[in-house]
Amino acid sequence: MLNSISDVHLNSIKLWYLVQHSLSTYRKLAQFFGSIENAMTAANLQRWSELNIHHNHIQRAQDFLTTPSQSAFEQCLKKIQINTDFILLESEPHYPQQLLPYSDRPPILFGKGAFQNLSQPQIAIVGSRKPSPHGKQVAYDFAYYLSEKGFFITSGLAQGIDTAAHLGGLKHHRTIAVIGTGLDQIYPAQNHNLQDQILLNSGTILSEFLPETKPLQHHFPRRNRIVSGLSLGVLVAEAALDSGSLITAKVAAEQGKIIFAIPGHIYSAFHQGCHQLIREGAILVDHPEQIIEDLALPTQWHYQQQTESAETKAEKFDIPPHLFPIYQQLDWVGQNLDVLITKLQMDTAELTSNLMELELFGLCIQQSGLYLRCRNSY
Repeated sequence: MLNSISDVHLNSIKLWYLVQHSLSTYRKLAQFFGSIENAMTAANLQRWSELNIHHNHIQRAQDFLTTPSQSAFEQCLKKIQINTDFILLESEPHYPQQLLPYSDRPPILFGKGAFQNLSQPQIAIVGSRKPSPHGKQVAYDFAYYLSEKGFFITSGLAQGIDTAAHLGGLKHHRTIAVIGTGLDQIYPAQNHNLQDQILLNSGTILSEFLPETKPLQHHFPRRNRIVSGLSLGVLVAEAALDSGSLITAKVAAEQGKIIFAIPGHIYSAFHQGCHQLIREGAILVDHPEQIIEDLALPTQWHYQQQTESAETKAEKFDIPPHLFPIYQQLDWVGQNLDVLITKLQMDTAELTSNLMELELFGLCIQQSGLYLRCRNSY
């Protein structure tokens, strides 16, 4: 639950509210007026008609100056405060950096649970909403193994493969659910308990949608681009030819992600989508270790959980605030000191000192003159 909403967040929420989640209109207005704050002044709300945007947006802007519209927005804010633990803007350092390269990234994210999880290495596991018992078991087993190795399992909280993947990740307190509704909604209703368990086990629930946003069909492809965008790779565990998870795989391929698919019996309708992906270039995997190998992470990617107690696994590690922006700029490939100095606008001595702190926390390594992100060791 949020104690308060900052002015910066408030202006972004207002604009997101008035354009009803339209990415193109949000950015067009911010660019035209020079900033989100300027776009939301009373005088400039009247000028929205100068832009080539949908007339519904223009009408909402004009209505926003009236009492009924203001009251409706206040109710929206109250629901955000009640149902949200954190808000991340694309301009802020805590926003997941892996989404920044994409032009269709959400400008604002609402979340429950731990926002730090979004910076951890993630593998998306997706598939059919109506899988075979075998498919659910395989999705669970892969999620269990990968989360045990330190990866967060990211999926869409849908029935079937998504649910099995989240349950597997839960066993090691490493799962993230991206949903296609507002945080005040739970869809499907059968996963109410699963959502509770995710939050009780140090997980994260994430959405770009405002409260009261219903599970409309066109929201789920938008959710899927976030699932794949957050992840190092996407595993399709089981999918028929008409499965919606193939859309996630298509988006992931467009984002440059590695696509993995688990094969099945050649006569099984449950696996025809996976077989199609493999024909199109997805990597066939029959063991989760193959995913780790194909992601080609640094050799220093170590599995440390074997010696940890259950209490240590459940314990949450918070990256110190002064180190988090630097950690966010690191990636899994490596960058030299000059590149990091340019990105972070820090002097060499301060940056070197902070990188050393990250190394001591087990969050950063230096390899051949390059600084790389390590998985968080909680």
